[in-house]
Amino acid sequence: MFAGFMLGTWMVGTLAALVAGVVGVFVVLRGSAFAAHTLPLSAFPGAAAASLVGRSQILGMVLFAGVGVVGIARLPRRDDHDVGTALTLVTLLGLGALFLSLTNGYASEVYALLFGQVLGVGVRDLTVVAIMGAVAIAATAVFYRPLLLTSISSELAEAQGVSCEQMDVIFLILLALTTVMTLPIVGALLVFSLLVGPPAAARMLTKTPLHTVLLSVVLALLVTWLAIALSYLTNWPIGFFVGALGALAYGAGVAWSAWRGRSRRDVAGATRAI
Repeated sequence: MFAGFMLGTWMVGTLAALVAGVVGVFVVLRGSAFAAHTLPLSAFPGAAAASLVGRSQILGMVLFAGVGVVGIARLPRRDDHDVGTALTLVTLLGLGALFLSLTNGYASEVYALLFGQVLGVGVRDLTVVAIMGAVAIAATAVFYRPLLLTSISSELAEAQGVSCEQMDVIFLILLALTTVMTLPIVGALLVFSLLVGPPAAARMLTKTPLHTVLLSVVLALLVTWLAIALSYLTNWPIGFFVGALGALAYGAGVAWSAWRGRSRRDVAGATRAI
């Protein structure tokens, strides 16, 4: 499990979890789970195209994730945001199917890109992933306050001179970077599990945004580390474990929130009785 050939997986997984834990909080606050599902699938045809022409998969994912950002940001009009996101999704998925159909290793490419491959990331990819992760974390720190304002109340953000449209684009770029980092490990279909499960659980277990971010990172790390270990031991897809553990974390958050609410009602009832 900790052999030399697994070093790249552990390190990239840790970097991906750190960024997903931070960016995922804004995914939850903004109600952008659909976008968090669409962008990984937007990057997927980029990896397929790169394999077809013999280029770096990360480069292909970056380019097509950029196309996904432009599509989601520019296609929607007024209340049709989900329509624009859906159009971007189906278009790029169609391209991905085309590119994969033209490759020789069709089945293996589909499996690795959609469901993840625990041994699919090498140490040579660490530099690129580390740079993307550093950029994503730094950008989140710089834009933390305006991102938080636009996530909580667009009216309040506009009143303080913050452009919601610009923050939407910045958020999508951060989400795209996180996607490209995470996709080779957990796969396109379950990247959004890491972006939604731990942050959603953290939001239920904390009271302030900063504490939510910190707990989200901790939960994302635990989910990723456990998923890598279980995938190695069972030879099952790592994406399955990420999805299952993410759902388990969210379920624990829901249970804790319900128990805490019930306890408070019981205390309030007892106080009134006295």
